[in-house]
Amino acid sequence: MTEPPQPPNQPPTPSGYGHLPGPPQPGTYGYPPQGANPYAQQPHPPQQPPTQPGYGYPPPPGIPGTPPPAPGMPPKKKLTLLIAASVASLLLLGGVGYVVFSGGDEDPKPPVAQESTPADGKPSASASVDKGDGSGNGSQEGDLNSGRKQGEDKVLWYKGIKIDGPGRGVDSVGQWVVGDTVVKSVWKSLTGYAVTDGKEKWTLPFPTAICASTPQTTADGKTVVMYRDGESDSASCTQMRVVDLKTGKEVWSKEVPKEGLFDIFTSPSVDITGDTVAISRGGNASAFKVSTGDKLFGSNQGEGCKPDSYTAGNGKMIALATCQDENRTVEVHGTDPVTGAKNWTFRLPAKFKVTSIYSVDPLVLDVGNEESKERSIIVVGPDGKQTATLSGEGTFPVGCGDTGIFRSLSTCSASVVDGNILYLPTKPAVGKANEIVAFDLTTGKAKWRTPAGDQRTIVPVKAENGQLIAYRKAEEDRGGEVLSIPAAGGTPTALLRHPSGPAAPVESSFRATKVDYVDGRFFISSSQLAAAGKEEKLLMVFGK
Repeated sequence: MTEPPQPPNQPPTPSGYGHLPGPPQPGTYGYPPQGANPYAQQPHPPQQPPTQPGYGYPPPPGIPGTPPPAPGMPPKKKLTLLIAASVASLLLLGGVGYVVFSGGDEDPKPPVAQESTPADGKPSASASVDKGDGSGNGSQEGDLNSGRKQGEDKVLWYKGIKIDGPGRGVDSVGQWVVGDTVVKSVWKSLTGYAVTDGKEKWTLPFPTAICASTPQTTADGKTVVMYRDGESDSASCTQMRVVDLKTGKEVWSKEVPKEGLFDIFTSPSVDITGDTVAISRGGNASAFKVSTGDKLFGSNQGEGCKPDSYTAGNGKMIALATCQDENRTVEVHGTDPVTGAKNWTFRLPAKFKVTSIYSVDPLVLDVGNEESKERSIIVVGPDGKQTATLSGEGTFPVGCGDTGIFRSLSTCSASVVDGNILYLPTKPAVGKANEIVAFDLTTGKAKWRTPAGDQRTIVPVKAENGQLIAYRKAEEDRGGEVLSIPAAGGTPTALLRHPSGPAAPVESSFRATKVDYVDGRFFISSSQLAAAGKEEKLLMVFGK
């Protein structure tokens, strides 16, 4: 390597693995040509052969390459990649920063998300946006439901915000919906609003800027929020507070103790499972009881390969560990969330690292080799054995869940796992529709795909009651939609059709959005604010 070795589980310099190139080229599956009917069943375009095995990268020993067809002769079938059940047969996927999977032989034609246009297109009676406590829809937005068309649902309420903050802006990442309250973090505070009308229920100030949080909560509606130990630019993210999101009350606060001399609290990640919260940062990690704040374990305990970070979800916990060998080999440990004891070990091939965690239970990992540009998405069973490798068409982003320069990984929010199905969105390109691909985690094969249609973008939100809930993003002149797609695939059903008119440009211009759908309401908020003393969009809620 011409570059210095990377610290454990930290991102490479721009020339290495994971650097994102430009958008995928037109012609990738799922992108209908301009002028075509966007809602018709889209035929599969001819599969283009790779220039080399593994889409531009040679396979490792033991995986033969696939020769291209003869010049001028299109392939008769789509290239099918092997489903691996061992580390030695990790599927190689090409492209620096993005992955192009190959599909199976018999992919069914996907149903396309249908445009939700009213039958007659006539405006319906408009319900005014609830102003809540007096600042609900802001002075600049007006009546967001005016000119609402028949069949369109409505904006229930809207929150704008004006902050005069530091020149670099402020974070507003946290968003939780707990019972009848939606809670939003902004800079140095948490505020709870009534889900029905947006009226402020409580505000909890913090002494300094909030620097890390988790979308996870305990069963009784508590979460953990990190804040800085001072106001200066060099202040560390070391302070931990447990908050009852139902009441807005602090449960306890404490400083996270260092695990060693070199313990850097720059971009920590927070993970909750049961009564355990894990704080991971820069190669070290600690776990505490949510109920009391008592320390349970740290990454320095035990022998062998040292855990760098813990990730938790669905009652399970894993550790990413770095070994002190020549290649700094990475291991994944099944971890007891109460004691920190190692239950099993999955050892990655030399020079492979975990770049994304799509799910902890079942365990789905994105792994890659910076030097050889090899990448795979693999499934690891409850005994630590690899059970499948994903294969399918699509271009998918790398590095989801990466928290920053001093890297620790949290579960990827852009993916949804339900039972034995992983839902992943393909990377959208300018002027092209993307799609959601459902993968069978037992076989690794793509089960079905739903294109957004009509140059739109669709993303998975959550899974519930045997359905995938997806969000078809708004555009300047068209409101977004909340869609339900059966786990077995099929035509999407619109649960909410957000209004066009003045609401659409507001909805489509939120920055770095956080979204959720709970009890028939759709919540969208900004996770970054310029804080330049001008009104900005904070939170918007849709419903019937």
